[in-house]
Amino acid sequence: MQLHTQTWGEGDRIALLVHGIMADHRTWRRVGPALADRGYHVIAVDLRGHGASGRGEYGPEHYANDLVETLPAGAELAVGHSLGGLTLSLAVERLRPRRAVFSDPAWHLAAPVEGFGPELLARFKTASKAEIAAMNPRWDEIDVDIERETLAVWDEGTALSLAPLLGSDLMPAAPVVPSLVQLADPSTLITPERARTLKDRGFEVRSVAGAGHTIHRDDFDGFMASLDGWVLDAPSH
Repeated sequence: MQLHTQTWGEGDRIALLVHGIMADHRTWRRVGPALADRGYHVIAVDLRGHGASGRGEYGPEHYANDLVETLPAGAELAVGHSLGGLTLSLAVERLRPRRAVFSDPAWHLAAPVEGFGPELLARFKTASKAEIAAMNPRWDEIDVDIERETLAVWDEGTALSLAPLLGSDLMPAAPVVPSLVQLADPSTLITPERARTLKDRGFEVRSVAGAGHTIHRDDFDGFMASLDGWVLDAPSH
């Protein structure tokens, strides 16, 4: 499937952005322009079932194939958040960016405890502004409003499709390209033990102190600072 994309910047270097579940390209409203200011041509997708992209069968392999269908191979940088991190890890061998950043990636979805699972995620589609703000106290109000807008066009079937993955270990055996794993503090997806395993496998792992799961919305400055050495500044003229 050819995905809907949003772009920022006209730089020579390409950066790819892949959002998490329930979101779309609008989650990157600050990251896209910040990378463009550093000389990147930024391309952010809407995964299938999200934003302005089409609907269809859902699952990580479908999402990964869509990325390969839509995005250029050989980008300078690729960033995937949450489900987008899982998706990027399944497409990275074919996309071959120079560097990959996995922001609190969904590499382990806990087996559902009582009252929590894909069904609860699906029900979040109707969350009120007050509920979204309460769950994300560090977000700017504009991000709360954007979240409501993205939920309105989100197909909650994407959440239900995650059920077969619950309890599975989805962590890559090794980085395909130089890779940073950026973690919330604490991360509900990557435990300290899993973080050590990822380091042993050759990933660089950094936490953003105090940030929640959507790091780039919780602490934009901390998100960008943690990319030091992974995001290049614009070339001087």
